[in-house]
Amino acid sequence: MKKILIVSMLISIMVTSQSLHATADKPKESIAATARSYVLIEESSGKILLDSNKDVPLPPASITKIMTLLLINDAIASGKITWDDRVTISEHAAHMGGSQVFMEPGEEQTVRDLVKCICIASANDAAVAMGEYIAGSEEKFVEMMNRRAKELGMNQTVFKNACGLHTEGHVSTAYDIALMSRELMKKYPELSKVLTIWMDTIIHKTRRGESEFGLSNTNKMIKWYKGITGLKTGYTPEAKHCVSATATRGGMGLIAVVMGAADGKTRFQEAGQLLDYGFANYMVKTGPQIGTVVGKTPIKKGDKALVEGVTEETKAFVVGKDNANIELTYEVKYDNNLCAPITKGDKIGIITYYLEGNKVGEAPVVAAYNVGKAKLKDMLPYMYRRYFSLSK
Repeated sequence: MKKILIVSMLISIMVTSQSLHATADKPKESIAATARSYVLIEESSGKILLDSNKDVPLPPASITKIMTLLLINDAIASGKITWDDRVTISEHAAHMGGSQVFMEPGEEQTVRDLVKCICIASANDAAVAMGEYIAGSEEKFVEMMNRRAKELGMNQTVFKNACGLHTEGHVSTAYDIALMSRELMKKYPELSKVLTIWMDTIIHKTRRGESEFGLSNTNKMIKWYKGITGLKTGYTPEAKHCVSATATRGGMGLIAVVMGAADGKTRFQEAGQLLDYGFANYMVKTGPQIGTVVGKTPIKKGDKALVEGVTEETKAFVVGKDNANIELTYEVKYDNNLCAPITKGDKIGIITYYLEGNKVGEAPVVAAYNVGKAKLKDMLPYMYRRYFSLSK
């Protein structure tokens, strides 16, 4: 009996192991087979790892709300609004239809709770209410969305509303969605805490009193995909089933966008296949973290003789796992004839990165602190040394 039990357990383990590695062994053409388009990118570098029809404009449905969330967080970061601001729901927002949390006209909700409704329940009414609050009207907010899209290089995207309800000409692409997903997750990583909430509640406060309303996350991947950090689902009959899924493992972040999958369950499976492929086949080599001191250089006529240079950003480079031992190196070159005053954050040089001697990227090196103009007392040691050097 014990032998039978042990054999049974071994078979179970083998089957599970084979299942976990199935995507890594799949040919690329069998991954995300039902999707109209898809793309897989590495988050820190933006490198495309796998794609199909990535630049074909398609209806994006509620994945649109990634841009809405980005603009909300931009407004909070700039101080234009705060998390605790109270937003009054308009007639227009309350009557959006589609996925919603059934706000009533005149109801008030905090920015924090409206963002929670967008992230968890994909609420159209909450998205439009926030757009109106930030820009004054949904139309003005849509103008902001399209400007931000252009800034991000989303060249095939045209937004017509803040929530993703189907409207003729409201289109995006798998790659453009990956670009705005990357911007949101890189710039506001703390939003992942809200995006991965499985269930929560809000309190409706109306003239009839208070009532609790339950929120359930539309992104079912947060229940089963290891390392999931977000992000957003979408569905309309025209768009079919869409998802932008973000995940991090072993220090590497990936973004998988699936558009037009056959059904809701399949979109998650196909996004999982893309993520599995990326984690199975790639890794990142990371340079010095942002703010790391990488050297120092002389400053002329300064109240300090030297200034330290720090990295302005953390650079990461994708390599195949078959090149796991490849070495990432870098060199720093400072600008010539640097002269005070220097302000903290000013560019003072360039850091260049190499993989096995081949240049793969570069980034600014900036001043770690201010260097003011030299005063007489700062110049005396220099003048003393120079005088005795010349008199020898």
